[in-house]
Amino acid sequence: MDSSEPKLYLLDYGAGNVRSLANSITKLGYSFEWINSPEDFDKADKLIFPGVGAFGSAVRNLRDKKLFEPLKKYVASGRPYFGICIGMQILFRESAEVKDLHKDEDFDVESSYGLGLIDWDIQMFHNHHTGSDGVTEYKSVPHMGWNTVEFIRGEDRIPSSLEGLSSSASYYFVHSYRATYAPAEPRISQWAYTTTTYGQETFVSTVQKDNVFACQFHPEKSGPAGLALLQRWLQGNVGSSDPKTRDESMGASTQGPPMPTAPFRPGFRKRIVACLDVRANDQGDLVVTKGDQYDVREKDDPTAPKTSSGPGNSRAVRNLGKPVALAKRYYDSGADEICLLNITSFRNSPLHDQPMLVVVREAAAQIFVPLTIGGGIKDTVDPDGTKRTALEVAGGYFRAGADKVSIGSEAVIAVEKYMATGSKDGSSAIEQIAKAYGSQAVVVSIDPKRVYIDVAELTGYSGRYRHEIIVGSKAISSSEEEKGKAWWYQCTVSGGRELRELSVLELVRGVQDLGAGEILVNSIDRDGTGRGFDLDLINLIRKKSRIPVVASSGAGSPEHFSIVFEQTGVEAALAAGIFHRREVEISAVKQKCAEDRILVRTDI
Repeated sequence: MDSSEPKLYLLDYGAGNVRSLANSITKLGYSFEWINSPEDFDKADKLIFPGVGAFGSAVRNLRDKKLFEPLKKYVASGRPYFGICIGMQILFRESAEVKDLHKDEDFDVESSYGLGLIDWDIQMFHNHHTGSDGVTEYKSVPHMGWNTVEFIRGEDRIPSSLEGLSSSASYYFVHSYRATYAPAEPRISQWAYTTTTYGQETFVSTVQKDNVFACQFHPEKSGPAGLALLQRWLQGNVGSSDPKTRDESMGASTQGPPMPTAPFRPGFRKRIVACLDVRANDQGDLVVTKGDQYDVREKDDPTAPKTSSGPGNSRAVRNLGKPVALAKRYYDSGADEICLLNITSFRNSPLHDQPMLVVVREAAAQIFVPLTIGGGIKDTVDPDGTKRTALEVAGGYFRAGADKVSIGSEAVIAVEKYMATGSKDGSSAIEQIAKAYGSQAVVVSIDPKRVYIDVAELTGYSGRYRHEIIVGSKAISSSEEEKGKAWWYQCTVSGGRELRELSVLELVRGVQDLGAGEILVNSIDRDGTGRGFDLDLINLIRKKSRIPVVASSGAGSPEHFSIVFEQTGVEAALAAGIFHRREVEISAVKQKCAEDRILVRTDI
């Protein structure tokens, strides 16, 4: 670090993905050091706290490492502070997250208290709101996705150091807890800089006062808009300890409590997700592939030359490109999220599969939107006999640059155990990871398959799945052939190769109880068909889910995305093959959604 430059330090308390922020700062051309000891705070001219994960874990780790009080002293010193997500929430007095997570067990009460700089509490989002007309509206929690901000005092009065922040841009949020905005309450209104609306709730999305700036969203995951904010803060000098600075820059007024300069408006955007199925080909190289109803090998070609496998039976793994190059292409094209799913067996174990870890690291260094990693997130054993918990495996991928991990077959097994015992024991991958990193870090990927029932047998049917049966004549996405049928959705494991008795709604209820933060809904029946998403499956899950839902499998045109958003209300929709083969461009999907008045992110 050049001795003439202000010394920038990043605070890593030991949880979550902080590599993404480090990658962002490096991309912007700045150098930095890590806070490794309490003494390092005295060396810092500027400090960024990229808090990722659960509030209680952050506080406990800071206290265990003797960093809590030095952090408090640094913030009080007047030197510039930039807090992100938990790095913002820790400025507040107390968070309800700790009590909510440990309501059935003893917990460290001290871990629920923040720095107390802002005399206000952090509470959980409400899952529903009943209006004066008696109509109840529901929303998913966590608040996961892209949203906008509204300035309290006016965008024309932004301090020069924060000119990168814009009400016309979209920023990536992922949190279940928030600080409610109360304009008549000075304890929060004197700190609130911008607000954001999710459903019927308006919360504080950034705070700014004196030397302190903090945001609830993740600028390092907010694409060009987030990078612009980071760069302006790094260039600026948000460091005046004069309490008048903020009031002057914000245009303080004595004429009533501060209110946003624009009416509260919904700015939540639907996400377009690009998914890359990654596996080793027959030569051992990692490639992006895509199956037709989960078969990732090329079709038999009777005209192909004879091989050792027989005439026309080469059946090579379908190769659609290199993982990092494709991920970068999708980021540049405006994808709102990238999903990398390792669908092959690991060479040794997840933490020793260096090629896959390298893919994650290299992708995270080039894409600045959320990155989800799936495959092998479970308790495992290294070749030398060392046991690894799912939490350790997830931690390895978070440190490599992942923001979320996706759990598949292990989630089915965990719910079967939960249903059999009627209790949670904390041992499942979902519970382990959610407790340490927050539910928003855990995605459950499900692979249901239709099980058909004779329509004539429906009268008086009282079987286990009676509340989940779809009747083709009443279905919203059935073909003519299917209108005379009825079916329910059965869960599978091992990439759809093994059927289980568990139904899709039983799985959804179970993973929510265990602590999952998002559900990725695949469809074995629609995968690779191009017929559109299975709207009946997705609608069934969306109506019973309290957490965000991502639709997957079957998209063949931009219109299919628009339809699934309009008819099911899901928060995101995912595709793979049609993007890989350039049959449909992400820009075309967003254009179609915009034409149909569906809010999507366009500032790319």
